[in-house]
Amino acid sequence: MFKQLKEDIQAVFDRDPAARNTLEVLITYPGIHALIMHRVAHKLWQKECKGSARTLSAFNRMITGIEIHPGAKIGKRFFIDHGMGVVIGETAEIGDDVTLYHGVTLGGTTWNKGKRHPTLEDGVIVGAGAKILGPFRVGKNAKIGSNAVVTKAVPAGATAIGSSARFIVKQEANSAVVTAEQTTSEFQAYAAPLEQTDTVLESMRILMQRLQQNEVQIKQLCHQLGKLDPDFKQSELPPLSKQDKQILDEMKQELDVTIDNKLPK
Repeated sequence: MFKQLKEDIQAVFDRDPAARNTLEVLITYPGIHALIMHRVAHKLWQKECKGSARTLSAFNRMITGIEIHPGAKIGKRFFIDHGMGVVIGETAEIGDDVTLYHGVTLGGTTWNKGKRHPTLEDGVIVGAGAKILGPFRVGKNAKIGSNAVVTKAVPAGATAIGSSARFIVKQEANSAVVTAEQTTSEFQAYAAPLEQTDTVLESMRILMQRLQQNEVQIKQLCHQLGKLDPDFKQSELPPLSKQDKQILDEMKQELDVTIDNKLPK
């Protein structure tokens, strides 16, 4: 128990630069308080002292603002940063070296008994306000972006963003097992990788470029047809109003700025 607590405290130092010393972590970090009480409540739950376990869990929620069902299984070096509003359901399973930020829900979407909450494998990071709902697996070292709503399995190493979440998967030449050292060096606070390009914005940019190219080609084609056939009449599109043109220009400028900000520097 004390060895596990020591590992949990070390996880705070590894993932929160604001942590200064062990005493401060023990006194002021609600994630540590919630985890200590949950581990006791979970032991009581396993020994069929379920009333006592639920009572301790309710006290845990009142003190820390973190609700963890005593039936939930949590691995080593688990870290809840800030913590307020975190909800972890009864059949949720959490692996080693997992990080949750405030407002995260590991919930179920059915009233049926049995497995109804998600399983988070080792090294998963879940950003603030994310909702992971259902009895599926979030793969090893996956990242769930802030405020994402995830309702299906997430591949290992992928980043899930949006509502409902879409996945950004890194293609790596070597699919070798990720070492502990690599996992630590690639930790991303709030699961918000700055180097990831938003696929939707990038698609919009490409489509706008293609539309502009197609418009130029159509004009050239009409011009050549007019040379070949004097009777050919080019039907011109009605010109854009000044207001519509201004809106399009603003949208294009905003899109270019957004894309530039999200591209790797």
